[in-house]
Amino acid sequence: MSLHCFSRTVCPMNMRNYTSVTEFILLGIPNTQGLENMIFVVFLTFYTFSLLGNLIIFLTILASPNLHTPMYFFLANLSMFDMLFPSVNSPKMMVLLVGQSRTISYQGCASQVFFYHTLGGTECFLYTVMAYDRFVAICHPMRYTVIMNPTVCTGLTVGTWLGGCLHGSVLTFLTFRLPYCGPNKVHSFFCDIPMVLTLACADTSMAQMVSFTNVGVVALLCFILILTSYIRIIFSILKIRSSEGRRRAFSTCSAHLTSILLAYGPVILVYLKSASNLWLDAAVQVLNNVITPSLNPLIYSLRNKDVKLALRKVLVQVINPSGK
Repeated sequence: MSLHCFSRTVCPMNMRNYTSVTEFILLGIPNTQGLENMIFVVFLTFYTFSLLGNLIIFLTILASPNLHTPMYFFLANLSMFDMLFPSVNSPKMMVLLVGQSRTISYQGCASQVFFYHTLGGTECFLYTVMAYDRFVAICHPMRYTVIMNPTVCTGLTVGTWLGGCLHGSVLTFLTFRLPYCGPNKVHSFFCDIPMVLTLACADTSMAQMVSFTNVGVVALLCFILILTSYIRIIFSILKIRSSEGRRRAFSTCSAHLTSILLAYGPVILVYLKSASNLWLDAAVQVLNNVITPSLNPLIYSLRNKDVKLALRKVLVQVINPSGK
């Protein structure tokens, strides 16, 4: 492949052929020199808790017949997501923190971008589907089982994962169809589109515009649908006469709302802010990649009596399978 290299790059000016970058160097979290061991412990703690906590929630839902409902079906998918999402970047970051190789192959970098945005898109769609499930449950309780039947739930779930895959594929193609022939230092602890595009030795304006639009449109559209669902839910809850009924309805939605705030906050800060700040970007990405997935098991288990009861039964069966 022969492409002209722009003068701002380190490509040879007297040659039309460029030497492709075969690996990138991850520079890690800025301004954390000397804190690597402490940060490693933090990463390992949250990553382990994320895997174990979400695995327990997933297995509890799977093993408890009374949780085989649409709401918990989607929660099981969220637990699966929260196991996969931190696994995209955390292992490589922990290797970097213990002083091992900072390099990541070209294919590895492309894989991080693909899975990061595939799962990010899936998260947006999944939260939207969960909001729709809550809308049907509270606004149309008598028709809930008819509307949210197994076929519909399966179709919505498959659609969220396929939509996320399409989202990630488009962004990865736009990013890595460009030539990379010079600088290969990524100012982050993982490969993401804004940091990788600055290293391309070609015009990135189209890729930046489409990527920004794609991420922005997906996040904004999902947010509008979620907001619309919850406006309808709030009006329905206010019509409930008993204070106990209103309290239970709000309690049903509170865990989902908390997760949405934690999920959308980092996206808004990273992709919609006007100026770049490496330290702020890294801090927000750590929150998004490592901390938030580990909090969802607490959010959904501590505020949900059904999950706590089912979890207690499962633990009793594991500890005392004979029932004596």
